Amino acid sequence: MRSLAAVIKAELGKPVVPGEILAAAGEVEAFNGRETRELTVKNVADRPIQVGSHCHFFESNHALTFDRAQAFGFRLCIPAGTAVRFEPGEDKRVTVVALAGKRVAYGINGLTEGSLDDAQVKARALSLAGTRGFSGKGGVR
Repeated sequence: MRSLAAVIKAELGKPVVPGEILAAAGEVEAFNGRETRELTVKNVADRPIQVGSHCHFFESNHALTFDRAQAFGFRLCIPAGTAVRFEPGEDKRVTVVALAGKRVAYGINGLTEGSLDDAQVKARALSLAGTRGFSGKGGVR
């Protein structure tokens, strides 16, 4: 009986390297079928702000001005583990994608705290954004 390493070597025509990742041919399709939206974001702070890939964008830094109601239930449409940097005074157009999975958000800035598909949770989050000084439509500062 041949070892797995011998079988792979025979198929690839080269020795197996420990820890090597052998990716399949073709392209990976991310965010397949999920809703996306375009937003214009302005950093009104005096320093750069960076937002990570899996942050519920609605709850991102209060000094970012954008349509927070449109961002509710969405995250940046960028690869996992990456981020977008917003320089002071900069206007930047970004694409956001609907969050998937259980569609429940807690933490970050404590605005949502529940189901992203619950109208009462959204109304409360928008109200809190406004009273807590978050910039933009749906959280006017």
